[in-house]
Amino acid sequence: MSIRKRKWTTGKGVEREAWVVDYVDGQGKRRLKTFSKKKQADEFAATAHIEVRDGTHVADSASVTVKEAGDFWTAGSDASGLERSTVNQYRQHMKFHIEPFIGAMLLSKLNVPIIRNLEDQLRQEGRSPAMVKKVVRSLGSLLADAQERGLVARNAVRDMRGGRRKGRQAQAERRQKGKVEIGVDVPSREEIKVIVERVAGRWRSLILTAIFTGLRASELRGLQWNNVDFKKREIRVRQRADRFNKIGPPKSEAGERSVPLPPIVVNKYAE
Repeated sequence: MSIRKRKWTTGKGVEREAWVVDYVDGQGKRRLKTFSKKKQADEFAATAHIEVRDGTHVADSASVTVKEAGDFWTAGSDASGLERSTVNQYRQHMKFHIEPFIGAMLLSKLNVPIIRNLEDQLRQEGRSPAMVKKVVRSLGSLLADAQERGLVARNAVRDMRGGRRKGRQAQAERRQKGKVEIGVDVPSREEIKVIVERVAGRWRSLILTAIFTGLRASELRGLQWNNVDFKKREIRVRQRADRFNKIGPPKSEAGERSVPLPPIVVNKYAE
């Protein structure tokens, strides 16, 4: 691996100079990379030397764009059997939050400052702190997949997370996220009373169960009447249904579990 200065004269007679890193990658191919400053060339040469030695180096000309890597990632996630809702969320993150900002960028050029700038752009465009966090997490998964495919040497998202300070940074994130506000994020006690008094019809039992048990939406969709034990006054959560009506096992790590049946439901439906 060598670094040399290159000088030339343009067609208009203007003298130019640049620093060229000349090296051989892990596949035995000769690569050239040009920089305007020697310091940049030195830094690249030092990093590339280690990556070539470790077999992780990917030259810019052998890299792909973030969008192309995202297509590989989502297609692989779908083929591996991930839930349809999860893969659909990945595609939404790519289409609406990643591609518009860095979709055309080469993976090999992604670094921590660029991802920090992406976070800033997402916030400026009105994304919530929770959404920004989810999008960056998805980008990290994309880069991990690209690493396994040999499309990129480093996972810049992982580097960013490892370099962040846990003290003040974590406190700032907690302040930014804030607490759940009753009456804004969730109904107040008075609002719940009104709902309970006025809800009627075929959905009454489901809405009351949702209010008083805290079951996930997918668990509520997967409930059947034979999961309800009026004698023991409990609901047995045995399955769930995603928003595409696909039935699967409970999401809880404990698997099947029981939750108390709301008295108001018992009094209304128990015989």
